[in-house]
Amino acid sequence: MHFSTYLPFFFQILAIIGIVVILTVRVQFKTIVLDWLDRDTVKIIVVINFCMTILISILLITGAIKRNMYLMLPWVLLAIMLAISLLVSILYTSIQLYSHEQPIGGTIWLVLGLLAVALFIYMWLVVYSFFSIIREESGRGSYMKDPFRRHY
Repeated sequence: MHFSTYLPFFFQILAIIGIVVILTVRVQFKTIVLDWLDRDTVKIIVVINFCMTILISILLITGAIKRNMYLMLPWVLLAIMLAISLLVSILYTSIQLYSHEQPIGGTIWLVLGLLAVALFIYMWLVVYSFFSIIREESGRGSYMKDPFRRHY
């Protein structure tokens, strides 16, 4: 089994760890766009996002087991949006570090972040390819002809 097939389990574990950390450790959050929100509101939003990650990962696992593309679709759509937002967040944070004269921190953040985005996109592509296979299988019903079979 390919390591990226364990991706939803990985997301669930990270989400649970994130919820525990947010609720038990005093963490300072800062948002990029909504910087006027108070700390407790940001915590609630992050916890809700983690809970949605767990739910959507469960849908992905169920969809993969039952070979149901409709159960997989929310994760496929959300994950590509998360990859884009992760890239924006990494770029923003590294620019902030460079502007505050922390070039080493900015470079480390940029390099490790881009590697994380590349790995995330690769794993998304693996899940998407399985999703495409299931979508193609479900498109061929009992009345569809096999396009690879020769008819004489």
